[in-house]
Amino acid sequence: MNTQPSEIQVLRSQLTDFLRSRHMRKTPERFAILDKAVELSAHFGVDELYNALENVGYHVSRATVYNTLELLCDAGIFNRHIFATNQARYELARGSHLHLICRRCGSIREVDDPTLTSRLLTEDYPGFAPEYSSTSVYGICADCKAKDNS
Repeated sequence: MNTQPSEIQVLRSQLTDFLRSRHMRKTPERFAILDKAVELSAHFGVDELYNALENVGYHVSRATVYNTLELLCDAGIFNRHIFATNQARYELARGSHLHLICRRCGSIREVDDPTLTSRLLTEDYPGFAPEYSSTSVYGICADCKAKDNS
């Protein structure tokens, strides 16, 4: 993912504000995990982030990575999704969109559908205030379909 340095600073400030509001410590590990998570492509798992940190010589436990990702979700910086694999996948919180998920290869493609996401977010749900939506559509991607036809 190609992220502008200014975006990283905005996200670091968002995390700082969140930690301050919850009277939590601003540890170097939390910010290192944030920085590396932003570098990864969308829809990564805990193990992918853990391995990316290990590959650059930054050693933290998997539990620290998991707990920090959950903290980043609570802060509204990342979203957590559970797709068909039942393993949590994370992505930067960048608004609502559809996920097109191939049942064969597991690839995930994002598609914007402003009409659908707007409707989901403006629908009146008694006793509930929507913040973002995530819709998953399962099927067969073009690459897998082409393999069937060859």
